Amino acid sequence: MMIQVILFGYFLTCVSGDGVADVVLSCTLVEEGVGVDGMGGGSQFRRTPATLILRDVPVAPDQSLETLTPFVPPSIPDPDAILIEAKVSSPQIPDAHVLLHADCNEQEVTCELSRYSPHGPQEAQEATHFLVSLSVEGGEFSTAFILQTSVVERDHSTLIQNKLGLPLSPSGTLLTEVIFLVFSRIKSVSAPLRGDVLLSCGFRQQETPLAQEVAVEWRLQHRGKGWKVFEMKTRLDDAEGSTVVLAERKGSSVNASLVVRQGDASLTLSRLKALDEGTYICTVTLGPFNAQQVIQLHVTQPPEVSLSEEKFVLKTDPPQTLSCHCSKYYPLDAQMEWWSLSPEDSEPKLLLDQGSLSSHRQHGDGSYSLSSHLSVPSSVSPGTRLTCRVSHQALDAPVSLTVVVESPTQGSYWWVLGFLIVSVLFFHQVMS
Repeated sequence: MMIQVILFGYFLTCVSGDGVADVVLSCTLVEEGVGVDGMGGGSQFRRTPATLILRDVPVAPDQSLETLTPFVPPSIPDPDAILIEAKVSSPQIPDAHVLLHADCNEQEVTCELSRYSPHGPQEAQEATHFLVSLSVEGGEFSTAFILQTSVVERDHSTLIQNKLGLPLSPSGTLLTEVIFLVFSRIKSVSAPLRGDVLLSCGFRQQETPLAQEVAVEWRLQHRGKGWKVFEMKTRLDDAEGSTVVLAERKGSSVNASLVVRQGDASLTLSRLKALDEGTYICTVTLGPFNAQQVIQLHVTQPPEVSLSEEKFVLKTDPPQTLSCHCSKYYPLDAQMEWWSLSPEDSEPKLLLDQGSLSSHRQHGDGSYSLSSHLSVPSSVSPGTRLTCRVSHQALDAPVSLTVVVESPTQGSYWWVLGFLIVSVLFFHQVMS
């Protein structure tokens, strides 16, 4: 029987009708267990292989169904196998078409499910709920949804799933439907310092409303600390005066009209600072149900690079200093290198002596500045090109600034000599 579970663990796409398909996903059922010592001290999680069959996933008109095969349940139902069949036609999972191509694109699909208990007072009901977290590698698709089991007429022949204790359909699957989901279209976002950003988060519910009251909460976690950024409570029936907003972070907002009409709970942050970077958790609560999405925000700012000299003229003694300034960048890591190309060389060379670095300077907006100081001896050949190359993650390619070493012009010597002669004659005249 375990062989059947392994076979169903593969990612499959199956035809189920015109314009829709079934997607079979290898998942993990996560359960909280007792402590290692069996006494409840320090809980651990038990993980059991499971299979999730998403029914009626929409297929775009330009997609061919000829290469897809129908989903076929096991010929002999197995009460040990965890096969969960879920209708996703209403509400539909946004961007679920990504799942149809994940296998061909060699993208890893992560699927975890666990039992879910609705919060607040509940009427006695036979339905059982599961929370499913589903994401595709690459950050294009992520959702968390609530499954509710369907009513199964029991008789003497009804199979009971051994681990879950729930009745199975005649084909050996646990019948469920999606009743509420929260999704994000972008899981990781990069935005410039002092710029604005939109963090994607939305929700859907079944045609029969679960509740009219909806709450949206955004929290930020960074470096072991967490705090609330934004909170909104409103009604989906758009009752006047029903919206309550608490913006803990100045310049944060969620469009209440989009929440009501489109289920769009995306967060806008303006005038980004370095402190805004981190992990954002979007929690949408609808009646007794809630689900979350996690979005990573990376704040970046490319450096401004400049040289201390636009024209570098050699002097005799002492060695001159050429400085390269890397200013107002974020995050901290920046690499500065000095390269040299003499008239005799065909390619630039990395200098063995990379000079000295100043300490990092942090500005009020969280950005940093750094300088590199290169000592240029008088023995450097005129015509040598000295280049400062700066690398930083906010740059598509390193920035290079170059200055050409020039020898003093002959005219400048005569000018200096003439100045000295005039000065001597002037002081001689004064003294006499």
